Amino acid sequence: MEQSVMDALAAVLAFFSLPQVGLPAIFVIALVSATLLPLGSEPAVLALVKLEPTLFWPAVLVATAGNTIGGAITWGMGYGAERIYEGRAHHSPANKALRWLERFGPRACLLSWLPVVGDPLCAVAGWLKLPFWPCLLYMGIGKFLRYLCMTALLLWVFPGQWGA
Repeated sequence: MEQSVMDALAAVLAFFSLPQVGLPAIFVIALVSATLLPLGSEPAVLALVKLEPTLFWPAVLVATAGNTIGGAITWGMGYGAERIYEGRAHHSPANKALRWLERFGPRACLLSWLPVVGDPLCAVAGWLKLPFWPCLLYMGIGKFLRYLCMTALLLWVFPGQWGA
């Protein structure tokens, strides 16, 4: 059984590595990397754009969509965790970081693109029950700017560093 699971995983990874499924692969990688799982999507975006430069804008937009939806999933996880916690603890935690996030509200989700703190920020926004749609909008803006700047920087500022 264990070998069949490994074979299935290898088949899925092989499928997503095919050039014709590059954009769906970018979407899945970006979505998963926006959850609390440690995965970076920028190398996949860069690799696809290096292989097919005409896919620069589609890759940036697809990665943004996947990463933003992943952020929405993380927001939902935080929202659900808060509901469970409140149902059992009957009091809400208070600390400086939570007060800061409450003060800035959904605009704080602009920082969801940051490494290490960005994904938990989405979860805390859900925990605090910040409005979903404004949070999603700010997440999308921040993530779009990250993919645009990171991919452009790696491709055009350091063009010789990434192979042919």
